[in-house]
Amino acid sequence: MPLSTVIPVFNEAESLGELYNELNRVASEHGYTMQIIFVDDGSSDASWDVIQELASRDDRVLGIRFRRNFGKAAALAAGFDAAEGEIVVTLDADLQDDPAEIPKLLARLDDHLDVVSGWKQVRRDPWHKRWPSKVFNWLVGWLNGVHLHDHNCGFKAYRREVIHEVRLYGELHRFVPVLAASRGFRVGEIPVHHRPRKHGQSKYGISRILKGFLDLLTVKFLTGYGHRPQHVMGAIGLIALLFGGITMVALAGEWCFSRLDPDVSNNVHLHQRAATYYALGLMLIGGQCLSIGLLGEMITAHFSRDSDHYSISEHTDPRKDPKTKTTVQDSNSNRRRP
Repeated sequence: MPLSTVIPVFNEAESLGELYNELNRVASEHGYTMQIIFVDDGSSDASWDVIQELASRDDRVLGIRFRRNFGKAAALAAGFDAAEGEIVVTLDADLQDDPAEIPKLLARLDDHLDVVSGWKQVRRDPWHKRWPSKVFNWLVGWLNGVHLHDHNCGFKAYRREVIHEVRLYGELHRFVPVLAASRGFRVGEIPVHHRPRKHGQSKYGISRILKGFLDLLTVKFLTGYGHRPQHVMGAIGLIALLFGGITMVALAGEWCFSRLDPDVSNNVHLHQRAATYYALGLMLIGGQCLSIGLLGEMITAHFSRDSDHYSISEHTDPRKDPKTKTTVQDSNSNRRRP
């Protein structure tokens, strides 16, 4: 089986040799043709030296080194670009993900799935990481409809088509199943063995919680309204304009009727009413939201491609099938050579 493993690395020099041995053992036992891709995300220890040494004695090992720390999503994206296998497995370099679970991920992938996410059912992490993660996973399922027990688990398996269509940036690596599901890919999960950390320390602090919730809002917008921003911004703008307009009409009517009262002391002075400023603020916000939505639509129409709006699973003409397109083009180009 052509298989690529993508492993982001950040200061994990002590773990890499043992991880390589475990991956090699799994490939030998199950007959996998395994490509091992280590992406050094700006490590300050000897991680790159270890990767170079592994690559020098095994052609299956590919090392990619960033100039600085760009984040896990960037490391995965670079690994996906270099992956040659039909199946791509991602796992962390800290040895907490057990490579012996790879056959289980691949077996689950055979159940007509495109993405299989690991579920650390028995998680070897402190409580201050487990409980926020539970809340986060529930929120992701509630907002996006992709119900997984562990979106944060880096141990996942993908078909090649998925990594070609899902674009990663920022810290969206934990949302790949959500992004894939929005493209129509089938997503599932399976419990995996989670081991205690043997070397080094965790690279994620309390700030991960805040960033995760902000990214969740981004993903909700991208998957729901990424190609129709006016539907959400315009809706907010119209609602704000409606409430602001109704309030202004009511205030104007009250002001007119107060002028009919001969007692001048009963006259309404709109500049002294808080509702006047709330109404003006709502109308201003409404106009801005409509303008932002219109600009978003213009940008989307200008830069988006047709293929961004759909995902093809199969084609009756093999020459147009996205799964064989590269092979057909290569064979045609070979025939044109003298």
